[in-house]
Amino acid sequence: MKSISLPPNPRFAVFLAAALVIFLIHAAAAQDWTEFRGSTGQGLSTAKRLPLHWDPSSFSGWEVEIAGKGWSSPIVYQGRLYLTAALPLEDGDVGDQSLRAMCLDAKTGITVWDVEVFQQIQGEKTRIHAKNSHASATPITDGKRIYVHFGPQGTAALGLDGRLLWTNQTLEYDPQHGTGSSPILSGDLVIFNCDGADVAFVTALDQATGKERWRTMRPGGVNRTFSFSTPLEIEVNGKTQIVSPASDIVCSYDAETGKEIWHVRYPEHWSVVPRPVYSQGMVFVCTGYQRPAELLAIRTDGKGDVTETHVAWQTGANVPYNPSPIVVGSEIYMVSDDGVASCRDVLQGDLHWRKRLGGNYSASPIYGAGRIYFQSEDGQCTVIQPGTEFRQLAKNEMGERSLASFAVWDDALFIRTLSHLYRINSEAGL
Repeated sequence: MKSISLPPNPRFAVFLAAALVIFLIHAAAAQDWTEFRGSTGQGLSTAKRLPLHWDPSSFSGWEVEIAGKGWSSPIVYQGRLYLTAALPLEDGDVGDQSLRAMCLDAKTGITVWDVEVFQQIQGEKTRIHAKNSHASATPITDGKRIYVHFGPQGTAALGLDGRLLWTNQTLEYDPQHGTGSSPILSGDLVIFNCDGADVAFVTALDQATGKERWRTMRPGGVNRTFSFSTPLEIEVNGKTQIVSPASDIVCSYDAETGKEIWHVRYPEHWSVVPRPVYSQGMVFVCTGYQRPAELLAIRTDGKGDVTETHVAWQTGANVPYNPSPIVVGSEIYMVSDDGVASCRDVLQGDLHWRKRLGGNYSASPIYGAGRIYFQSEDGQCTVIQPGTEFRQLAKNEMGERSLASFAVWDDALFIRTLSHLYRINSEAGL
């Protein structure tokens, strides 16, 4: 086809440039939040404006009731919000659950679709911890499908319109306290941890079919094998690694094959929950119960057992059992389960400050608009200015229990509480 050249039009050029600026500003503000802890998997948002002050009776945005129970965090893709929930199964026995995926309009909170994915019949391998739910794994999307995971009850892919595309219910393990690990995407694979009390492994499913592509068993010699962490994909010297914490050990796997690249041992630490973070060529791993948790800064260029050679620094002070850490700039920030926040130098681990925020914490902090947000289990959010000195900017109350982590989209925070979902818009000029 012959191309046609149009004469230059200064007014059109100015209009086009202005339209492009508006588009780029909107695109930056509306960065999609596609998995647990956002598109980076590390709690970082590019939002330039986010709310600073709010309370449940006075805020800009919306509030909707979410039926059933679920502590999965919401994700947002192109104006649609996705999450999971577990509802008592109609006409079922006590404890039977309808495991569901749902989609809401992120601008209005109106439900677009609500689909039953699996039914869970009460019995073996269905017990949960008091702080857990039957729908705690956060969904993930590649922009074509929504992937949901309910542990041994099954994993599934849905179209963006809610159509069920495939299911996999072949993964047998006892999660001890219920499912906690969320799935991640790597290449054409869906990868997640299956660290049960009876058997522990990491697996990868084909994104298009749901069939298992590889399975790697955890190393033996562990007394308590159950853990609940979410893996993290990183790039090291041009090769993709999957860093996956477990009881007593963190392993890095080749993303394509599942073969181990390196590991670090931390004996007698189990029930690991926090997701790792990655910065400055090091991955930061929290070691879990029963001993006081430690934070390990591990260089990622090793092979085999690197316990004695690649741990750059470590600390056992105020390390969380549940909330994941977050790296902003040259500092790593944590909040312990009992509400002590701290800030350390990424490279050396030197302590900059330590501050008691109050309350208990399970949700992982997020960063956006130049601030860090810490959400407590009773719904209190402390907002701080990142830096080597502690500076609190605000403290906000939701008035309802909250264990899920925030999502960020379009200058707004999305907060899941025990029975509600909130969109909290940015105030003008903030």
